[in-house]
Amino acid sequence: MSSSAREAGLGIVPSIATIREAQRFLATYFAPTRLVAAPYLSAAAGTNVYLKLETELPTGSFKVRGAFYALAQRLNRGPIQEVVACSTGNHGAALADAAKQFGIKAKIFLPANCNPVKRGRIAALGASIVESAGSDPASAFTLAAEYAMQPGVHFLNDATDKDLPAGPATIWCEILEQLPETSAIFVPMGDTALIRGIAAAAKQIAPQVKIIGVQAERAPSYYLSWKEGKVVGTETCDTIADGLATRTPEEANVRDVKSLVDEVVLVSEEQMLRAIEVLLLEEHVLAEPAGAASTAALLQSTAGCGEHVALVVSGANISREVLKQALRNA
Repeated sequence: MSSSAREAGLGIVPSIATIREAQRFLATYFAPTRLVAAPYLSAAAGTNVYLKLETELPTGSFKVRGAFYALAQRLNRGPIQEVVACSTGNHGAALADAAKQFGIKAKIFLPANCNPVKRGRIAALGASIVESAGSDPASAFTLAAEYAMQPGVHFLNDATDKDLPAGPATIWCEILEQLPETSAIFVPMGDTALIRGIAAAAKQIAPQVKIIGVQAERAPSYYLSWKEGKVVGTETCDTIADGLATRTPEEANVRDVKSLVDEVVLVSEEQMLRAIEVLLLEEHVLAEPAGAASTAALLQSTAGCGEHVALVVSGANISREVLKQALRNA
């Protein structure tokens, strides 16, 4: 994998050879997720809209793609006793699942007051859980980094792991097989491994496809960094979309997003709640706020997106409180 970045010529993103390797590996654990037509959204947007249902994966989000592939690559380089992560929930559950599959211990560091549905998934998969004192994800990161200094412990950070983006990059390979005429794709942006992987695959296979990243208005660090072409952090990342809650971008990730992503847009809390309601009641798809962010962006504008637009529905692990809020707003 370390050579794939040089092969691709795109910073630290994976080459097509590496992405295809990841696709073959992941096929032994997961079936491709469906790409389904979205009739209501198509009518509302005036173009053909399709939903890539990453919610169908075992832990209810796309994160298992990266966690399984990255952990397997690390184990190929030598044994470890335990793997740790900091997470707002979905990466933690994915890593807990991968560690259980590969027979090693996992410890997940979570911010205080995290999504109870996601916390429950992690616990059910047998990983140890440590909650930080603060609700900011950075507090969980600090604890995880300190713990990982022990011998035999590997910190799998989904924002910086070099192997991990090849996992979510396989989403684009599936979309291309399912809908070769795809003209644009909307992708939620949190730590950016998802969009860096998808965009790396798309730009190397079908560079004409428009890549649109979506961030929450209340957690806009990568949007601001993309606009400025440099790292721009934010004081807070207080959003209902915990999967998009980043406030301190990685410099290398900013470079890759700047070079690979055609447009980045922001969506409000109200727009994500509306998108959750539309997906559930009109398209019969359950999505958490981050998973609904791509739909929220589509409902604002499809300018320049062409005739066949794919939306990545990245996760379904919505708390009951937020789901009730979305339906009350409806």
